[in-house]
Amino acid sequence: MNKTKILSKILFAISRSLGWIYLLIALYGAFSWITDTNIQNDDARTIINYPLTAVSFLILENNWSYLFFAFLIPFFAYALFFWLLSNVFKVFYQDKLFTQPNIGHLKRFYLTNIILPIVLVMVSSFFIAIEKGIFIIVTLHLLLGVFIFIISEIFDQGLSLQNEQDLYI
Repeated sequence: MNKTKILSKILFAISRSLGWIYLLIALYGAFSWITDTNIQNDDARTIINYPLTAVSFLILENNWSYLFFAFLIPFFAYALFFWLLSNVFKVFYQDKLFTQPNIGHLKRFYLTNIILPIVLVMVSSFFIAIEKGIFIIVTLHLLLGVFIFIISEIFDQGLSLQNEQDLYI
């Protein structure tokens, strides 16, 4: 179990860091777009530079629907994804695995992975063209959501057995 705790802590740190990175990039992109800071515009694209430099950082199409549905929403969604994923890894290095808060972390993760990608793609499809590769990503999120759902059900059963044993003692 020690190996699991160590691996979980490492994966927690990586996924939490990725969540922060996605969030900061989305916030910086939105800030730059709104305030017209560190931006170079031409007819077809907008280039957002690294802060305080002239080096290109983000290259986006020059329209609000692309910015919102192909950049901001996916980046904020992946910030949420990695944040929730870090909470899943956090579950596995706790002293007690079978607790209601741990089951809550798993439930939030699987519900988000099952519902959010479908909703975001459906809404975005009204405003931008959806590439075929996106459906593979949505399918992977659905599979991940189902897998974590199964783990959540196992945890729920483990909590029931643990509570039953605690009452018996």
